Amino acid sequence: MAETAKLEEADNSEEFFSVWAIPPPDVNRRFKSLMFSLRSEFGGPAFDPHITVVGDLRLHRNDAIAFLHSSAASINPFTARISAVSHGAVFYQCVYLLLDPSPQVKEISSHCCSHFGYKSSTPYMPHLSLIYGDLGEEEKERASKRAEEIDAGINGLTFEISSLALYRTDTRDKTTESWELVELCDLKK
Repeated sequence: MAETAKLEEADNSEEFFSVWAIPPPDVNRRFKSLMFSLRSEFGGPAFDPHITVVGDLRLHRNDAIAFLHSSAASINPFTARISAVSHGAVFYQCVYLLLDPSPQVKEISSHCCSHFGYKSSTPYMPHLSLIYGDLGEEEKERASKRAEEIDAGINGLTFEISSLALYRTDTRDKTTESWELVELCDLKK
């Protein structure tokens, strides 16, 4: 009886989730290699390559899964293009690949935000993080340049996104060890 109560409580508790666009396997391997090299040199936790579509959602797991499926059902695969290596001022945007904010990419984020009932306080900036961390400005500059040295063809790289994923991502866990894939949806043509 106590086990049943614990399971019901777990089903009813809210968790933190993010919706990620997942690069195709060949591009994913390329990003993982680049991220590993940068992490070896500059530190930071390991995490899967992704483009955050909607972040920091607090929902019940079953609702989050349902929202993912309903939003993905009307999204076709889309093209993403890396425009630059850049860096930011926050831990989760320490060093990243900036994506072209094409109307299609911005619309997909807007569409998913609508399905999840998410209202962002800042404009959407499509990016793929390479390093999470609290590096100083000079270190971030060095890491950005190093990324371009390790993978000279990264700027301008174009690839198709054909999967959205729901990840449990409690951003209070800066080790990312508790982060986990919950559901993967293939986008239909």
